[in-house]
Amino acid sequence: MTAIVLPERIVEVARSWIGTPYHHQASLKGVGCDCLGLIRGVWREVYGAEHEQIPPYSMDWAEASKRETLYEGAKRYLLEVDITHPLRGKGVERVQVGDIVLFRMKEKGPAKHCGFVATDGKQRTLIHAYSGGYKVREEPLTLAWALRAAYAFRFPDAAEYGEKLSEGVPKFDEPRFAAPGEEG
Repeated sequence: MTAIVLPERIVEVARSWIGTPYHHQASLKGVGCDCLGLIRGVWREVYGAEHEQIPPYSMDWAEASKRETLYEGAKRYLLEVDITHPLRGKGVERVQVGDIVLFRMKEKGPAKHCGFVATDGKQRTLIHAYSGGYKVREEPLTLAWALRAAYAFRFPDAAEYGEKLSEGVPKFDEPRFAAPGEEG
């Protein structure tokens, strides 16, 4: 693990996944990944092994659990960036290159999509894996995406990462996710 994780490094690694086919629950560069798998893959390249195994999840996992599961998981390992703003969609202006944004795909639904913020030198972009036969791609971070932004996170540097782990991150054998129909 490096002492400081530079945002440029995060974007460089995320871009190296561009072209990876979408595959639900996967996280293998060049083979297949979904949006969470992209985040996990970049994490592994930057930090090494993941500290938590992600249990199998269905395409409607967030709706079935009635929880902000993606947010809860991100909060355990990443540093939250406040994107609250009185004007809907404006809070995303607070994110920086290399940050991760979580999106609500339905206005009142849970956040269930995520991607990395980057720039092409002219505008901010989004690197993400999107279902529907797409591959990991980079596209403009448009107003339509900004309006869906629910939460944002940043990869911690090594010191912050150590502090997060010392805060009591659940052990592998402790339950972290509620199965569909279970209380969480």
